[in-house]
Amino acid sequence: MRVHIQPEQPDSAVARALIAELDAVLNPHYPPESRHGYSVEKLIQQGVAFFVVYLDKQPVGCGGVQIFGNEYAELKRMFVRPGFRGRGVGKQLLAHLEAYAAERGIRVLRLETGVAQTEAIGLYEGFGFRRIPPFGPYFEDPLSICMEKKLS
Repeated sequence: MRVHIQPEQPDSAVARALIAELDAVLNPHYPPESRHGYSVEKLIQQGVAFFVVYLDKQPVGCGGVQIFGNEYAELKRMFVRPGFRGRGVGKQLLAHLEAYAAERGIRVLRLETGVAQTEAIGLYEGFGFRRIPPFGPYFEDPLSICMEKKLS
């Protein structure tokens, strides 16, 4: 099993397919006002650094990092296809995204996720993220969780 993570334009066919799968997984659980994921167009417009993770040359996940000045970076559109979870792919992707932010001098990494994403929440907590009040564009929402981690 060989994992390879590479930068990818969010509007590439591979990235679009992964983002569409992510939306298909999330949409049944959340009403429109509780969906905060960026569209492909907004990922590009906001300058999100986007990556695709390959397992033996097959695209199995994606994720991005948006940097907000020197204040913090935020994880965006992190996803691993359900059939490939439990193999450490998400951990490797998260470590890659953390390293990307840290290499740019960012000391705080934040994210927003939905309460139904229990596997993701477990992954983030295992990486040292802790729950925080809503930040930036987010608001109190019983279906939403905001988290952050201090980077060394």
